[in-house]
Amino acid sequence: MKIAFTLIIFSLLYCSEQDPLKPFGPPLKIDPIQAKDRSFPNPGWKETTINKEKWKEFEKYTFETLGNEAEREGIRTDGIVIIQNGAIVYEKYARGYNKDMLHLTWSITKSFVNTMIGVAVKQGKLNIEDYASKYLEEFNRTDLHKKVKIKHILSMSSGLAANEGYESGPLTSSVVAMLYTRGRKDMGSFCASLDMAYEPGTFEYYSSCDSNILTKILTKVYSKTEYEDLVWKEIFSKLKINKASFEKDASGNFIGSSYLYLTARDLAKLGYLYLNDGVWEKERILPEGWVDYTRTSAEGYPTTKYYPKLETEIYTAHWYANNGVPERGIPKTFPDAPDDTFYGSGHWGQKLFVIPSLDLVIVRYGDDRDKTLSWNEFLKLAIAAVRK
Repeated sequence: MKIAFTLIIFSLLYCSEQDPLKPFGPPLKIDPIQAKDRSFPNPGWKETTINKEKWKEFEKYTFETLGNEAEREGIRTDGIVIIQNGAIVYEKYARGYNKDMLHLTWSITKSFVNTMIGVAVKQGKLNIEDYASKYLEEFNRTDLHKKVKIKHILSMSSGLAANEGYESGPLTSSVVAMLYTRGRKDMGSFCASLDMAYEPGTFEYYSSCDSNILTKILTKVYSKTEYEDLVWKEIFSKLKINKASFEKDASGNFIGSSYLYLTARDLAKLGYLYLNDGVWEKERILPEGWVDYTRTSAEGYPTTKYYPKLETEIYTAHWYANNGVPERGIPKTFPDAPDDTFYGSGHWGQKLFVIPSLDLVIVRYGDDRDKTLSWNEFLKLAIAAVRK
C-alpha cells in the first residue's frame, strides 16, 4: 500500500563511529562543516534565471522524442532538475509532469536504502560488519549463510542465489517472485531464505533482494514507530521533503528495491545530502566517512567473473561509481564525466547524478524503453552547459 506523510522536524539524537572502507578517488570538493555560507533548500531550492540559449543543445537532445511514442520508442524524458552551487540552474518537464508531481524512482530507491542504513549506523543501531544472522534467523541455516555481513548485502556481494531477470526470465526470476508472486507478502524474509551460490564478499551481483533484506533487518533494530520515523522524521523531515510515498509489503517492510516516489526537486535533495558529505546545513545526517564508503566500488569486483552489467556499471554500496576498476581493465562508465561522479539508477531511465568536483546534482526522470538515450552524451551536454 502507498503512504504519504506530512513531515515534522525532529533532531538526530544518537551518534556512533563507523570506520569506512578505503575510499577511491579525490576527496569531496566541499567541506560542509566549514562552508558557513553554503545554500541549502530549506524548504525549497534557490532559483536562478535559466539561460535558455546555453541549454539549447542539451534540451534538444533530452526532450526530443526520437521514435514512435505509441510504441514507447526514443528518448522519453518526464523531467530534469539540475542543481549547481546550491541553486536550480536548469529545470524542465514534459509528458504531463510538473515540479509538484511525485514520480516513481524505481531502483534509485536502493540508494535511499543506503541513507537508511547510514542513519542506523550513526545511531548505533547496527554496524556494517555485523553478521546478518544477528538479525534474521534465515541466515543461520548454513555455514555459508552465517558468513554474510551487512556490508556484503549493501555492496550486492551477499552471495545469495538471486536471479534479477525480469522480461528475460520471469519464470525463474527471484525478483519477479519477490515483487509479484510468492514473495510479495514478506519480501525481506523471502529473499533471506534463498540458497547461497557464492562465498560472501567474493561475487558482485545486482540483486533487488539484497535491498529488501536490508530494510527487513532495520525492522529488527527499530520498533514499528521508530521504523517509520527513520524515514519520515530522521531523513525526509530534515531534508524538508514534505511530499513522498514509500510503499510497503504486507508485512510492513518498506520495499527498498524499487517503490519510493519523490518529486524531481526532492530527489535532488537526496543527491545534495551526499554532495555535502552527509551534512544538511550544520547537522550531520550520515556518519563521517559514509559518503566516501558509498562511492567505493563493491568488494566483490576483484574476483567476480565478467557479465554484461559488471562491464558497464560499477556498483558500490547501493550506488554506482564512474571511476572504473583499473585492476580489472574495466573503464569508466561515462568517459566524458569526471571520475568522482557517482549516481543512483532506476528502471526505464531514472537517474540521480552527484558530481562533487563540479558542485553538481542532476535528476532525470523518464520512461525509456529502448537504448536510444546515451548517458555519456547526456552528461557531456549537461556539463558543457554548466561550464558555459
